[in-house]
Amino acid sequence: MPETVAKRTAKTANDTPNASGMLPARTRGLVLEVDGERLIDVPDLTLSAGSLTVVMGPNGAGKSLLLRLLHGIIEPTAGKIEWAGGPLSEAVRLRQAMVFQKPVLLRRSVAANLDFVLGLRGAASETRRTDLLDQVGLLSKASQPARLLSGGEQQRLALARALATDPQVLFLDEPTASLDPASVLMIEEIVRSVQDRDTKVVFVTHDVGQARRLADEVVFIHRGRVLEHAKASAFFANPASHEAAEYLAGRIVL
Repeated sequence: MPETVAKRTAKTANDTPNASGMLPARTRGLVLEVDGERLIDVPDLTLSAGSLTVVMGPNGAGKSLLLRLLHGIIEPTAGKIEWAGGPLSEAVRLRQAMVFQKPVLLRRSVAANLDFVLGLRGAASETRRTDLLDQVGLLSKASQPARLLSGGEQQRLALARALATDPQVLFLDEPTASLDPASVLMIEEIVRSVQDRDTKVVFVTHDVGQARRLADEVVFIHRGRVLEHAKASAFFANPASHEAAEYLAGRIVL
């Protein structure tokens, strides 16, 4: 990863909107049901500024659904989500960004993918584009077709597009799944730099090692319910639930 990541972080830390203006985020009676099946039941979860939150749990636990509810991509069946005591409005969503497991890129160059997002925000400039590409290690590939990038490079471009909106909250839904170790570590370094700039990061992963490396706090979800919400050090040292203990031990959790 270029040394300029650290330099850029230091340079822009005081210029980036602080996530504390949007937080805490709190669920109140949040429920999602599909065809009579309750997929999410999170009555009271609070996410605060100043920590990188990792959401963990077995496959099908509801991690991605919870992220989509928090970001307003899907509507709950019941309950609501409050941001700094207010509703989840379009204005709130515009101060957030989300990166999915599988990036969807425009059939344009790497640079043009960023220019499109910057243009939508009225912030298009060569300097801004250059800074973002440098931040994710893709400056040398600016003129390449985006869809010819490797999997890890495509995900870094997706991350750059998200950062182009200057989000105060960044949702990451298993962004390193199926990537090679080198790509995983590069993305983790970018995520740390984002967190250092006081952007709230909510990161979904099934990788226990990754969670140990990144998390300040852990939300452990099972069958749509939050079984634990604790500081990472406490969660990994002494999980409070049987399900979490089994999960951390690498055993199948039903």
